[in-house]
Amino acid sequence: MKLETTAAQPGRPRAFDPDAALERAMHVFWAKGYEGTSLSNLTRAMRINRPSLYAAFGNKEELFRKVLDRYVDGPLAYFGKALAAPKARDVIEQIFFGAARMAGDPRFPAGCLMVQGALAVGTAAASVRKEAAGRRAGSEVALRRRLQRAKREGDLPKNADPAELARYVITVLQGMAVQGADGASPDQLRRVAQVALRAWPKS
Repeated sequence: MKLETTAAQPGRPRAFDPDAALERAMHVFWAKGYEGTSLSNLTRAMRINRPSLYAAFGNKEELFRKVLDRYVDGPLAYFGKALAAPKARDVIEQIFFGAARMAGDPRFPAGCLMVQGALAVGTAAASVRKEAAGRRAGSEVALRRRLQRAKREGDLPKNADPAELARYVITVLQGMAVQGADGASPDQLRRVAQVALRAWPKS
């Protein structure tokens, strides 16, 4: 991993790992939300000064976008992997149980960065809210396409609506994220997932 140096500090430059710094920034945004996170919170957690933050990651909004990329490729990677499951029900089961498993991972803050991170922000951060909403919508589109394929393959009933099913799954996921942020245990979330799976149409 390439190391970079902090800028404009007296004495010897201090090296830092941009990848590790971005990981720390993700945890701050995840725990505090976009508007609840200050630049001081970020520089302290990332162990860099403001000039270095701007030089390496851009402004706060640009940093948040990079954090969302990292979140999708890291903690949320279970979603993309689930789409490769051979059967539609397996896809949904892996998504639901992946969400419950993430909720119990002590390495991560509670809830979902994509849901809580920028859901309630003021007009000044409207572009951030739009960015997060667009990414949530992208997940729904990817799931809908996977379910459309399942229907073509006879893996879903002929009267099943892939768009409605995808919206249902995403709605349950977002509810699980809120419950997780409120302190629901992984076992409680797994039970929610089991109830939700009972409603899944049989092919």
